[in-house]
Amino acid sequence: MERSDLGGRQQGPIWHRKPCPAARRGVIVNIIHSVKGYHSKTIRFLNVAFDSSGDSLLVGDHQGNIYVFDLSGNRFNLVQRTMQPCTALAFNLRRKTEFLVALADYSIKCFDTETKELVSWMRGHDSSVSSISVHGSGRYAITTSTDTAQLWDLDTFQRRRKLNVRQSVGIQKVFFLPLSNTILSCFKDNSVFAWEFDTFHCKYQLPTPVEGSVLLYKVFAVTRDGRIFVAGGKSNHLHLWCLESKQLIRIIQMPAKVRAVRHLEFLPDSFDGGSNQVLGVLSQDNIMRFINIETCKLLFAIGSHEEGISTAAISPNGRYIASVMENGSLNLYSVQSLTPEGNKPPPPMFKVVEDWSKCTSEPNKLTRLASGMSEWPWKSKGSKIQTRLLKLQVNTSLQNKENELPGRLNKKRLQSLLKGFGEYPAKYRMFVWRSLLQLPENHLAFSSLIDKGTHSAFVNIQNEYPIKSRKLLRVLQRTLSALAHWSAIFAETPYIPLLAFPFVKLFQNNQLICFEVVATVVVNFCQHWFEYFPNPPVNVLSMMENVLAHHDKQLLQHLIKHNVTSQVYAWPLLETLFSEVLTREEWLKVFDNIFSNHPSYFLMVVVAYIVCSRAPLLHCNQMADFEYFFHHRNNLDINAVIKEAYHLMEATPLDIHPQRMLDDFIPLTKGQYPVFNKYPKFIVDYQTQERERIRQDEIEYLRERQLAHELEAKTQEQKAEDEAWYQKQALLREAEEQRRKMLLEEEEKLAEQRQRLAAVKKELKVKELQFLDASRRRFLKYQQDRHQMELQRLDDEIARKASMRDQETAATIQDMEVRWMELESQRQLFEQHLIKDQEAVTKEMKEEVDAHRRKVDLEDHLLQRLMEIDKEEKQKAQIVAEENAAKAEQKRIDTDWRLQALHKLRREDQDREKRYEEIAKLLHDNRVKEAELLKAMREAEEQKWEEVIQKKAQLEEEQKAAAAANEHRKQFLEDRMNDASELAEKLQREDDYFERHCDLKARRTERGVELQQVPRTGNICLNDFSASVSSSHMSLDRRREGLACQERELMAEVRRLRQKLISQSRSRHPPTCFPATKWMP
Repeated sequence: MERSDLGGRQQGPIWHRKPCPAARRGVIVNIIHSVKGYHSKTIRFLNVAFDSSGDSLLVGDHQGNIYVFDLSGNRFNLVQRTMQPCTALAFNLRRKTEFLVALADYSIKCFDTETKELVSWMRGHDSSVSSISVHGSGRYAITTSTDTAQLWDLDTFQRRRKLNVRQSVGIQKVFFLPLSNTILSCFKDNSVFAWEFDTFHCKYQLPTPVEGSVLLYKVFAVTRDGRIFVAGGKSNHLHLWCLESKQLIRIIQMPAKVRAVRHLEFLPDSFDGGSNQVLGVLSQDNIMRFINIETCKLLFAIGSHEEGISTAAISPNGRYIASVMENGSLNLYSVQSLTPEGNKPPPPMFKVVEDWSKCTSEPNKLTRLASGMSEWPWKSKGSKIQTRLLKLQVNTSLQNKENELPGRLNKKRLQSLLKGFGEYPAKYRMFVWRSLLQLPENHLAFSSLIDKGTHSAFVNIQNEYPIKSRKLLRVLQRTLSALAHWSAIFAETPYIPLLAFPFVKLFQNNQLICFEVVATVVVNFCQHWFEYFPNPPVNVLSMMENVLAHHDKQLLQHLIKHNVTSQVYAWPLLETLFSEVLTREEWLKVFDNIFSNHPSYFLMVVVAYIVCSRAPLLHCNQMADFEYFFHHRNNLDINAVIKEAYHLMEATPLDIHPQRMLDDFIPLTKGQYPVFNKYPKFIVDYQTQERERIRQDEIEYLRERQLAHELEAKTQEQKAEDEAWYQKQALLREAEEQRRKMLLEEEEKLAEQRQRLAAVKKELKVKELQFLDASRRRFLKYQQDRHQMELQRLDDEIARKASMRDQETAATIQDMEVRWMELESQRQLFEQHLIKDQEAVTKEMKEEVDAHRRKVDLEDHLLQRLMEIDKEEKQKAQIVAEENAAKAEQKRIDTDWRLQALHKLRREDQDREKRYEEIAKLLHDNRVKEAELLKAMREAEEQKWEEVIQKKAQLEEEQKAAAAANEHRKQFLEDRMNDASELAEKLQREDDYFERHCDLKARRTERGVELQQVPRTGNICLNDFSASVSSSHMSLDRRREGLACQERELMAEVRRLRQKLISQSRSRHPPTCFPATKWMP
């Protein structure tokens, strides 16, 4: 098995040596995409799709890289990088170089593989696109998601239609049926609808499967001819539907290992004409099994548990299977190696005996033929191997090239085989015919012809050719319409249905092959037929008459004698292609030889048929006998006819040989069909116009005749209605007379019955009154009992509600008491806090008052000391004279004492300053606490804010008055001190005393300065302290009054709350009363 790594390459060969698929379970090559670097990894492939030829492969990976693999040219090419994962691919568009890719952002893009450019960008889906289905013509595409399916025109890339469903239903898949204009839609509720593509009308709906066989459809597949529809899901059962009969024809049960089906796809076969028999089933175990839906046999399987398959695609030519594996790689399988006996061309059926003395120059060729012979022996119907001795002819290389046919067949070898056995094997006949005719299989061109619809010339073909099989009639109509659209002559040719019918019946499962075979036969084997249109081909009939005259003059003279022309004995065989005079097997054998030889051989077969029928023709004397002979089957050996035709081909002179007049075989061109205009165009156009005119006249005539018939029918209907009305009136009169008599009798009987009825009514009325009286009494008693019961119930309800009200009242009172106790406890706690705060403030105030008193005493002591000093100075002044001797000593003593006293006073001043600072700090803390207390009580004092402001103003006025009193006292002390200093000055009469007086004045000045500096440093002097003490006493009194007022307000609030709770309780449980009540809606 070849292994290929794309790596970072954008193009290159797929394999480096010729692959051998039989080496490992049919795998031709295993392709991976690895990225090398710091973190090496393998990029997973996600989706794969083949083109219409089956030789090119489109693959998308997880990173959005799109590759094209040319399997015939052994090349791969990176065509696009979408940068996001793809969810679906399509590579079978009308323009071969374009492809569609559905991306993870719910959009669909169209790219070109050659230019690598974006062609179009289509948006419209709201969820991930799961599948893309392309029409056979390649012009339209259907994209499917879970919530919608959209139809796109690939020429304009515009959305044409949109299929919306309910969210609860959901869409599984919507796709085109092959070779038709039908769209099949499959939903999640197992419903399957078929829609006409042209009109978008629902053609039919598949019925619900029989009971017991229902499964949830998930995956679907259709054969190439569009006849068989297969559905599978979460089960090991497969449902086979026939789309022609709309019936479930078979249920296939897969092996027990299969529990769910993930993918279905038919394997195309070159020999089944589109009615595929091999179905590939991918199950949940990642193994794809291929089964025959007719025999239900397992043919082969790909994948395994170790190397599972994620998804797969099969080429249209049935040669390759591409599968995306679970590990992200891509495997390419050869179907031929998986099914060695299933899809091969017919092998040689004879052995060649060589004469080595004559053919020593070609040993290799003889060995190849012999080896081919030994591997594929073919048995005839008699189960005997027929061996013929053939003369080996030495052909040139040019002749060998001309004899080479598609499918690796050789025309010379086929002719030798045909001459040896007389016919081709039935199993391989269709394959050999397709190779001999070299059919191009132009799907797009044929689809364009089919898309034009049914030709007007063949709309009512069933009237002229009543065929039982509706399918066969439909295929014949489509084939003839395609021929008429291809060339206008075929719409005017009356015998074209007879000519095409044998091939239609033979290729009814593959309309493309059928059309191309008929077209090839018309182009090559019907040469010069239409030159004398609308008459038979006189030139061709003359050629056959010349050949017949040369080989059997007696027979020709007999025919001329009875006025039997070539239009009687030759033209019926030509226009029906022997289908009227030969059986199926004989016809197939004849056309095996016709397709293997020159087109003139067809005319020789006609002449040979006439020559071999010489004896019965010579006994015919009537024209009707001749016509009957050439329109019905006859007892004739077809092998003798074929042999005679070959004899005529060899024995006919060249001057009258049809080969001189007819061209060699020319196959149809690929891509588009050739132009066919070998006919008198003016005649055809004239006949077409005349036919159209006649058709319009016929339509008008039919319309008028229909109107006449309708008018006549209405007249007859009106006449019949009138006659019926008169008859009905007569019957009504008779019936009326009878009814009058009957009514008189009935009235007499009715009077007697009324009398009896009146008596019975009277008795019944009396009984009714008695019964009503009894019923009324009983009802009154019942009402009384019910009223008593209702009253009792109301009493019980009143008692119950009263007890409930009492209980609720008691509970409310208890709650109120509990709340009152809580409030009381809170009040007491608050009072305790207030008392504690008051005691603390009182203690502080007492300490402040004690300090103030001590300071006052100190100041009094200072004054007394000053007075004593003054007194001593006076005494000293009086005894100055007496103490002159001890003046110096006394001066020193006085100076020392004065210094000591000054130091003592300074220390006392410092101590007092410290105490002032401590008092000021305590007062500051007290004020901070008062501010906090005021902040806490601010909510309760909001209503009395104006009163507080007034009291603050009054407090400021009192403070100002206290400050004024302090100033007055200070001024008084200063005056006293000034008086003392003046007195001391008067007493000092000596210089020594003046110095003492100066020292005293300086000391007094320093003390005054210190007293003036106390307020500036934030402390309070003695006079200020007294004022602050008085103001603090006033503020404490006001605080007590405020607390008492708040306490009274708090108790009043508690009483209001209690009254409010009691009123609410009474309103919730009012006293029970029984007014008239009424239920309101």
